[in-house]
Amino acid sequence: MPEAHNEGFTAYLYETGVKDSSATPGFLGAQIFRRSLTGKIELTLITYWDKLESIHTFAGHDISQARLYPEDEGYELEPDLSAQHYEVIEHRFSPELRG
Repeated sequence: MPEAHNEGFTAYLYETGVKDSSATPGFLGAQIFRRSLTGKIELTLITYWDKLESIHTFAGHDISQARLYPEDEGYELEPDLSAQHYEVIEHRFSPELRG
């Protein structure tokens, strides 16, 4: 998306994707990654779930298709229309990062 939409879209992402997914049973957490590109910003939303069935509850039958919202167009997005799913087999965080 163009850099000009960065702050507004991040807030919008919380109000749509993060809010909706976190209200779904089985949701464990989310992270938003940002990467600056030439004249653009790339944001990636990673969500964590207890099982695939919970993702189906959120996303519907085809969990390989990204869930988009009608207002997305106003942010001049170039969305990735697919969603990838991975099984977490290891996670380790520094003890200083634990809250």
